[in-house]
Amino acid sequence: MKFRTSLRYRITLAFALIGGLVSFALATSLYWLTINMEERLIAETLSAEVEDFIQRYHHDPLLTPPSSTLMRIRVVEAGDAGAPAPLRELSPGLHHVTLDSGGYYAEVRIEGSRRFIALYDDSQIRHRESQYQAFLVGAVLVMSLLSAALGRWLADRVVSPVSELGRRVRQLEPEGEPRELGRDFPPDEVGFLASEFDAYQQRLRAFIEREQSFTADVSHELRTPLAVIEGAAEVLQEDPGLNEAQRTRIRRIARAAHEMTEMTAALLELAREQRSDSVPGDCDVAALLEDIVDAHRHLLERREVSVELELGSHDHVPVQCALLRIVLANLVRNAFCYTRRGQVKISLDARGITVTDTGEGIPPEQIGEVFKPFYSARGGEGIGLSLVRRICENYGWEVTLDSEVGRGSRFRLEFTRP
Repeated sequence: MKFRTSLRYRITLAFALIGGLVSFALATSLYWLTINMEERLIAETLSAEVEDFIQRYHHDPLLTPPSSTLMRIRVVEAGDAGAPAPLRELSPGLHHVTLDSGGYYAEVRIEGSRRFIALYDDSQIRHRESQYQAFLVGAVLVMSLLSAALGRWLADRVVSPVSELGRRVRQLEPEGEPRELGRDFPPDEVGFLASEFDAYQQRLRAFIEREQSFTADVSHELRTPLAVIEGAAEVLQEDPGLNEAQRTRIRRIARAAHEMTEMTAALLELAREQRSDSVPGDCDVAALLEDIVDAHRHLLERREVSVELELGSHDHVPVQCALLRIVLANLVRNAFCYTRRGQVKISLDARGITVTDTGEGIPPEQIGEVFKPFYSARGGEGIGLSLVRRICENYGWEVTLDSEVGRGSRFRLEFTRP
């Protein structure tokens, strides 16, 4: 199937079809011209024989009509019941008749009450026509095969440089040094394409350098203010003049700053094309879930919503906790934010995590859109679930959504694909 969709196959097939159609048209024309000329020659020959016999018959009415293996002349009187039926009603001119299970060309002349008919046996003509047809069919097939062979040869000449260029492009590394391709190809369309790849490599290299510089700058610039926030929160927590409500708010600020520091490092790692394998991570999923649920309980204040947390498994997942926190926090936050009353159930098992709520639900036409960047059914930035999908794809996980308007939603996160 791959060969049939290749450019070589399409060029070869095109040449074979063109060669076959052209040769078929020529063969049809030659056959028609040959048959037409043959019938004209037969008509002229028989007409001459009839005219000669009529002249001699007028001088000698008792003249015996000539007869041979291929041709004979018959004289049919009007009302002659002994004459074959196909010959009694023939009009002047050339005809094709069947007599005694054999085919004949018949040239007819009428003189008074007599019909002079020259008959020519067509058996040899039909045999030659069959041979001629077989020859033309063979010629069409040979021409088609030769055209296909020519097309394959030309396809190899045309496609080989493109295949070589594709092989070299496939060996390029985005972060490697650019390789000049244009100098190895002739100054034709393929050479122009190779030169465009060279220019693209330069632009890609410049982009990667800017991205790396930006990543380093962001890493430095974000960590400094976050460290200041964490330090200030620690100092405030030691203030003896604060009441319990104020201390709760400060602990929340400190926790958010710490989580933001972890997320910054994790997102910068995720921004790279390949994750570093030096620090795979090891995350206690159950403990992380308890921490996330506790951190987001304030979203359910003054709501009639119960939270059920089932920790059926306490396995560790080889992933940075900050990235897994992003995924789980988004799923839990969505469930808490869009559930006005009822229940949010979070279940952990050996294969993954299920978050079920009794919230508003999502219309069917929007289920396929919620994981797209910047899409939000209720306004806002709409980047949370798109980030969830990106992290899951990066680690080979699978996240799915089932929802029904008015009855709630169910998110399922599978750590390993089935």
